[in-house]
Amino acid sequence: MSKHVIETVIFKLNEGVSREEFAEAAQAMSSFVTAQPGFIARRLSCGENGEWIEHIEWADMNAAKAAASKIGSVESNRPFLSAINGPTVTMRHTELEVAIN
Repeated sequence: MSKHVIETVIFKLNEGVSREEFAEAAQAMSSFVTAQPGFIARRLSCGENGEWIEHIEWADMNAAKAAASKIGSVESNRPFLSAINGPTVTMRHTELEVAIN
């Protein structure tokens, strides 16, 4: 049995994009994310320095990769994606070892 995969994306927003605007765009993109096969949970947070961290839990690596391959082709995801400062993005996929809810 494969372990769940945590997708962690760290980034900053483009100049002029407000925290509130981005949160709305992130919420609008939730219908895409939650509809993807293997989706388990999503959390998005922002630090005082303006750095955002998104964690998405997937059933396995195949689910994470399949969702990533489709994200840019969905029109309703564009406000979210275009608000992100591309050069600041780092993304990792890790296997979940311990979870406490």
